[in-house]
Amino acid sequence: SPAGDSWGIFTFLCAALCNLPALPALNCSEELGAGQSIQQTYDLTRYLEHQLRTLAGTYLNYLGPPFNEPDFNPPRLARAERVPSATVDLDLWRGLTDNARLAANYRAYSRLLCYLRVLDGQVGTAELRHRLAHFCASLQGLVLSIGGVMSSLGYPLPAGPAAPPTPPGTPAAPNDFLKKMDDFWLLKELQTWLWRSAKDFNRLKKKVPPAVVTLRLEARGF
Repeated sequence: SPAGDSWGIFTFLCAALCNLPALPALNCSEELGAGQSIQQTYDLTRYLEHQLRTLAGTYLNYLGPPFNEPDFNPPRLARAERVPSATVDLDLWRGLTDNARLAANYRAYSRLLCYLRVLDGQVGTAELRHRLAHFCASLQGLVLSIGGVMSSLGYPLPAGPAAPPTPPGTPAAPNDFLKKMDDFWLLKELQTWLWRSAKDFNRLKKKVPPAVVTLRLEARGF
């Protein structure tokens, strides 16, 4: 009868529920792949952009006028060419492969980090040194994160160490103004790199699917 069938089904379900520990366990796990690595790197670039806005304002006030004036926009000096420039034509930049853009970001931030660490050892106030050290730690995290993205996508890391901040034989700034100009351009290039990197990783995360949620059946005793 229908009532008997329903009771039989109910009895079976109760028995199955009571014996669940004896059945193979069904686990849900998230594979941490390229998609999540890219998302984390994008989030870190945005965080660094925000962090740099505060740091740059504080540091430019430390340098004093004219560097802390809003309309100060000097031409780039030959001395500043040692700092990796982000002023590449956007169409040319977008025409590069993902691998080439990632490698350029990795190399640039590795070098910029070297310059920042030198800067950290030269400032005269404890508060500014603390802020620079915190920013350097975050930027080091970005370098490692970009390396992680490259590895997850199967790209090799760029060969060779980062270029030293002061190559042998490079003369020091002949005066205080030119030294401050070097610092100014370092911060300016950092701002441009982070702005462009955020756009790079935003586009990249749209190309790479998010982390896949998979069900893994752990068979016990089979």
